Amino acid sequence: MTHIAVLGSTNMDLVAYVGKAPQRGETVTGREFRTLPGGKGANQAVAAARAGADAVSMIGAVGADAFGTQLRSALDHSGVDTDLLRTVEAEATGTAHIVVDDEGGNAIVVIPGANGTLTALAPGDEGLIASADALLLQLEIPVEGVLAAAQAARRHGVRTILTPAPAQPLPPELLDVVDLLVPNEYEAATLTGLTDPHEAARSLLSRVPEVVVTLGARGSLYATRDAEPVLVAAPRVTAVDSTGAGDTFVGTLAVALAEGGCLPDALTWASSAAALSVQRTGASSSMPFRSEIDTRANGAAS
Repeated sequence: MTHIAVLGSTNMDLVAYVGKAPQRGETVTGREFRTLPGGKGANQAVAAARAGADAVSMIGAVGADAFGTQLRSALDHSGVDTDLLRTVEAEATGTAHIVVDDEGGNAIVVIPGANGTLTALAPGDEGLIASADALLLQLEIPVEGVLAAAQAARRHGVRTILTPAPAQPLPPELLDVVDLLVPNEYEAATLTGLTDPHEAARSLLSRVPEVVVTLGARGSLYATRDAEPVLVAAPRVTAVDSTGAGDTFVGTLAVALAEGGCLPDALTWASSAAALSVQRTGASSSMPFRSEIDTRANGAAS
């Protein structure tokens, strides 16, 4: 049985669609507004569930408000276990304010709300992590909470996959307990000071054993300490909305690895999932199901 645990953010995405994103001091007229379930943690959980994990468990926090109720319901409906999704009476549910332009690009402002209370593990969290095949982590919650979860995973021999977003310097003690780091180009540059993805990946290998740098439409770069880097191409598609594509990639990748797939093949499968997601609007709402991913991946292979 494939079990993916996720500790991370649960947000309501407030999305404005515009022809061109406004510059500082500029007002533009949008064409549509949507309220959609999101948060990098919740997104990765939904992606893993849709990619076919037998069980996906979400550790996080929401407020005692309408958004919190809606997000819990959305996760439940997606097949994600929410028994350890806390309700924090004193905080509002986190929100992400997103502007999406006609080229599929986005700009995001995150208000953490209840996510900011995740500074340590709560009763039951470590036991759940210990039962998982992989633990997915991101940085939309306090680093202290991320570190506590990663250390618990290391104690129990559970593979930890960290998405270092939003980009920020990371404490060495966190990188010491990360098995696979999955930054995008910007995040890799922030962590290393190197703009070339190959150089950044080599630098990161001094801190973690495996790295995947996502390169958007150019695919992904896999690097490990004992082999030459591998560049995996992405399917060519026309992007409508890139929101959630990275989370789709990571959630799907975790499932492939938990099922015993080798990393290059897992990357191809995850890239197919991400390519499907960018052709749809929204974050979790755009994430494909396993049958769609298999069809896309098999079509790309042929």
